[in-house]
This record gives sequence, structure tokens and C-alpha cells, in this order.
Amino acid sequence: MSTQTRSMLLNVGPSHPAMHGVIRLIMELDGEKIKGVDVEIGYLHRAFEKMCETVMYTQCFPYTDRLNYVSPLINNVGFALTVEKLLGIDIPERAKYIRVIMSEISRVSDHLTCIGATAMELGAMSVFLYMIKAREYLYELVEEITGARLTISYVRIGGVKADLTAGFTDKCFQKIADVRKVLIEADELLTRNRIFFDRMKDTGIISKEDAIAHGITGPFLRGSGVAYDVRKANPYLIYDRLDFEVPVGTKGDNLDRYFVRMAEMEQSLRMIEQCFQQIPDGAIAGELTGCLIPAAQMVDRAKMGQTDGLIEDEVDLDPTLQGSTKKYSKSINTDRRDVALPPKEETYSNIEGLMNHFKLVMYGHGIRPVVGEAYFPVEGANGELGFYIVSDGRDQPWRVRVHPPCFPIMAALPKCLVGSMMADLVPTFGSVNMIAGELDR
Repeated sequence: MSTQTRSMLLNVGPSHPAMHGVIRLIMELDGEKIKGVDVEIGYLHRAFEKMCETVMYTQCFPYTDRLNYVSPLINNVGFALTVEKLLGIDIPERAKYIRVIMSEISRVSDHLTCIGATAMELGAMSVFLYMIKAREYLYELVEEITGARLTISYVRIGGVKADLTAGFTDKCFQKIADVRKVLIEADELLTRNRIFFDRMKDTGIISKEDAIAHGITGPFLRGSGVAYDVRKANPYLIYDRLDFEVPVGTKGDNLDRYFVRMAEMEQSLRMIEQCFQQIPDGAIAGELTGCLIPAAQMVDRAKMGQTDGLIEDEVDLDPTLQGSTKKYSKSINTDRRDVALPPKEETYSNIEGLMNHFKLVMYGHGIRPVVGEAYFPVEGANGELGFYIVSDGRDQPWRVRVHPPCFPIMAALPKCLVGSMMADLVPTFGSVNMIAGELDR
């Protein structure tokens, strides 16, 4: 009597806790051993690129927030730098430092979420709660500066929306100390935990050569021993002025990627501290000679023609616009009137400022780069995040494409999983840190 052995096909996701509800893996199994993996990513397509081609450049930022929504500030920065490359403009030094500070805060938030969620999916619920607590510290900083926690739309072409708030430096240093305490706690709970260590070690291995061949970047590549980081290889903003290391692994397994992310968080915190030591001063104290006037009152006076001395006054704005008045404007935005919105005092108090504002926000009159194309890469939380934009001279991009760091990793997922046990899927997929918003865009 002959026997026949057949493989079993098993759908993992999209309705599976570890698949986040947006991805489906079709597993071919021989018992508990993985023989093949077919990856289907199409459960969260929101037409990011085509939507950007239907609006003005400034209106694309809310869409970039929703790419990697765990570290949206980096998305904002990458898009702005690409448009600025098209325009051929530089931005004030203070704005560069602010962008880097907010990007690194965002990166640490992303890594905390990745490690915390992976640990939770392996049963370490306490670590997840500790790391989300640390992320909350950072979200409080983000909210104070941007006015939002997740969908922040903070960066502007030519600068940023608003300056840092008074006392922000001291708050940031305190939050950094609090985060470091949590990282020590997490290290004690995970790195020395035999169950976590054994689940991560020698699973999800990808060699240096295979990682490079698939175009993988970020912590996933560095875990395989390749010290490629866009911030070092192609420095942008002020990263070439910062002293930081690029952590790398040796084996390319899940444990190496865990160690790399843990080390990268400390490097990011170091960079934030250095930025505060180097950042140039912002608003000059006493540069205004007038009064502090509520926004509605300033607008009413301007409508009535009562403009004597009004240009010297400072407008009192609501929290969503604070930091965008004229005493901050020169240090956080380019001085090109065809790119950056005028300070709110000019918009509210005189016709020239109002016209300048409307020219930039009305269809057909906005920011208009010359005909050309540009690609600009930044180091996202998961690797190289690049935007490619083609301009036809209008105020809307003709073509927008994004290079998401998650996509090459997902393409290489079968390489990491085939030959492994079914239980190894969860830590391996967790170490990918797959963010569906940038993957299936």
C-alpha cells in the first residue's frame, strides 16, 4: 500500500492578530514546517500617489502623514525636501534643526511601537505596556509642537509650521530621561528572558547578500551586518554635524534586528540632545514694538482701514497657529514669498500680505516649481524612504512616486520564512515592522 504526502495551504490573515488586519500570507506547510509563502499586500490601498497628483503641493502633507503613520514627521520631511530640491531653495538653520529633532522623536516612537508590539505578540504583554508608556511621553512632545499626535501635517515647504514652544528644551530632556528608564526596564525584561531570546535567536535569518539583492534598507539590512544609513551615506539637513553611530548585527536574525532597534533608539536620543546644544536662537526678544492683539480684533481693524501702527503689533493666535507669527517667521521659513506663507500679522493687517497668502492657497496660483524632476531619500524608521516628484510647472505635481522601505522587505519575506517553523512567523513578521500605509499605498 503506497502512501502520499501532501502539503497543507493555510491562510494567515488578513483577520489574524499578527497580520494587523491588512495583509494575507498563504502558507504552504509540511506539518509545522514552512515550505512556501505567498504574500498578498492589497488590503489598504488609498491611492496616495494619485491623490497627490490631484492637489497642490502644500495639500499633500496630510496624505504623507498616513504613509508610515507611526512616524509621520519623517514622511513630512522627506516630501518637503523633495519639493525644495525641485525649487532649488535652502531653509533657515533653525528649521533644519527642528526638522531633525522632530524626526528623531518620531523614529524612537516607531521603534518603541515595533519592539513593544512584537513582544506582545510573543506573550510579553508587560513590555508592550512599558513601551507604549514611553511612546506616550514622546507623543506629548509631538502634540505640544504640532498640535496633533498622529496626523500632524507639521512640516511646510520652505520650513516648518511653527517654532518650538517656550520651555520645550527642558521638557524634552526630561522626557528623554524617562524614555531611557523604560528602555533599561525593557532590556531587563526581554534581553535576559530565555523564552523571548530563544524565540528570536536564529529565526527569520536573511544573509547580507540576499538583503542587498532585494534592495532592503534600514534596521532590517543593518541587522544583517550592512552599515548603510541614509543619514550617513547621503547626509541631509544637519546630520553631518551630529556624532552618532550606525548599529549593525552579524547574523541577520530577529534577535539582531531587535538589538539594532534598541541601539538606534539611544543614538536618536543622543542626536536630539546634540541638536539642542547646536540649534541657533529663534525669535529675537523685543523685536516687536507694538501690542499683542487678538486675531479677530486685528482683522476687524484692518477691514475698517485702522492700520496706523498695526504692522508693528503682534497677533495673539489660537494654539493651532501659535509659533507662526512674524517674530518666528524668519527663523523657521524661507524668505521666498512665492513659497512660504507670510506671517499672520501681514495676512491679517494689510492687503499685500493677504494677497500673498491667497496666491499661495488658491488653485492655479500656489507653489510652482520649474519643469523638472527630483528624487530625495531620507532615513525612515524602516529604511530608505524616497519621494520622486515630476513637475510640469503647475502648482500640482504631475507625478508622485514613493519608495517605501517596507516593500522590499515584504518581497524578501519568503526568503526569511521558508524552512522555518510556523511559530517563527510571528517574531519574523514583527521584526519587519510592516506599516500598511506605506506598503500598499
